Amino acid sequence: QVQLTESGGGLVQAGDSLRLSCVVSGDGDSRSGWSAAWFRQARGKEREFVTAVSSTNGIAYAAGSMKGRFSALADSAKNTVYLQMNSLKAQDTAMYYCARRNVAVNTRNWGDYTYWGQGTQVTVSS
Repeated sequence: QVQLTESGGGLVQAGDSLRLSCVVSGDGDSRSGWSAAWFRQARGKEREFVTAVSSTNGIAYAAGSMKGRFSALADSAKNTVYLQMNSLKAQDTAMYYCARRNVAVNTRNWGDYTYWGQGTQVTVSS
């Protein structure tokens, strides 16, 4: 069984940077590798793909308004995946979730991920 625990959220001001962490415990059947993704969901909106990174060092970059500002990084030695967020904007306010699948292919579809964390809230004041 795989468990994901996010941390690092909080209240920041527009323009600030923040780094979220997702600690992965357990392994499940990861013989085929893994992909870890970040999603976010603002109040009243649908869940949105942020970025993803895989065990083969594949990276799916953030799109839209997050492009160039958000990036994912995996530290296998620490079983941790990070989301680095720079130049934060008020519209980045959301609950951020870490997700994982035991396939080394990134996907932007949240339904493709098997394991989910509880989320960490990021609030950006303007």
